[in-house]
Amino acid sequence: MRTPLIAATLGMLLMADLAQAQTLVATSNIIVRAFGRSIDFTSDTTTSIRDAKMIQAARGDAASFVASDGDIRGVQLEEAFRSLRDQFPAARQANDLQLAQAILAL
Repeated sequence: MRTPLIAATLGMLLMADLAQAQTLVATSNIIVRAFGRSIDFTSDTTTSIRDAKMIQAARGDAASFVASDGDIRGVQLEEAFRSLRDQFPAARQANDLQLAQAILAL
């Protein structure tokens, strides 16, 4: 009697993990594509390079944020969140954890 219940519970947990993983992948893909278009097509190359460096500089903060489940929030990561949300409308709909994971994926 317990085996089917345990199997059903594990199945639901697996489905929830898969849905979250797909959301992360979709968010990362949106941000990566948008970020690439910004760098390729912007008229202000200096700003794009600065922003790319800022995003790269936030990777350490993003790793700490993800590892601490959002408890550790660095200044560079907060600036990267603001910049991404200002530049890319799709990033406005992502939560902080999704953006931090996307920064790590860049």
